[in-house]
Amino acid sequence: MEQKLQPGARLPEDAIGETFGTSRTIAREALGRLAVEGLVELKPNKGAYVANPSLEEALDTFMVRRGLECTVTGLLAGKLKPGEIDALNSFIEKEHSVSGVDDRESIRLAGEFHLLLARMTGNQLLIRYVTEVVSRCSLILAMYGRPHSADCGVDEHRQIVKALVDGDASRANELMDHHLASVAGRAMLEARQERDIRDLLAPYAARIKGL
Repeated sequence: MEQKLQPGARLPEDAIGETFGTSRTIAREALGRLAVEGLVELKPNKGAYVANPSLEEALDTFMVRRGLECTVTGLLAGKLKPGEIDALNSFIEKEHSVSGVDDRESIRLAGEFHLLLARMTGNQLLIRYVTEVVSRCSLILAMYGRPHSADCGVDEHRQIVKALVDGDASRANELMDHHLASVAGRAMLEARQERDIRDLLAPYAARIKGL
């Protein structure tokens, strides 16, 4: 979600197990699950790699995401409970507070906003599909994305929530579709610096061990 692991990066089981303090078997099982979700590619006799989608696959993914998330807004428009509205407004304020301050957190929260909306539908299958496609889009943006202002995303999220609260499904769908089209439009190839996977995963391992 934070675009730290770049497409095509090798994912050695021993390094992952070592970083998280677990066995290679557990690491292998986790990579297998990620492969099912399309986030990892398992190559025979070579190991696991972060999926490396083509531009055509990237466009197809965003097309599917736009359809799924317009379904989400259609289900939620005019049906949000007071507590859900408060949760969404609080989340947007959190997004605003880190905008321009913490790029990594801004990226994570941008994806989490869409997952929060999906969870509010209560449709487990829709939640699953949205979760998978949002993760794939984060991977795609790590490959093709270019820098952008987080303020734009926060403002667009705020407008979407307003349309949902107002019960304007047509407006909410339009805003969501335009928002995701804008995200998909941030595409240009650029070189990314490679880093050792242990260094990349260490903060996440420390977070888990601290729970």
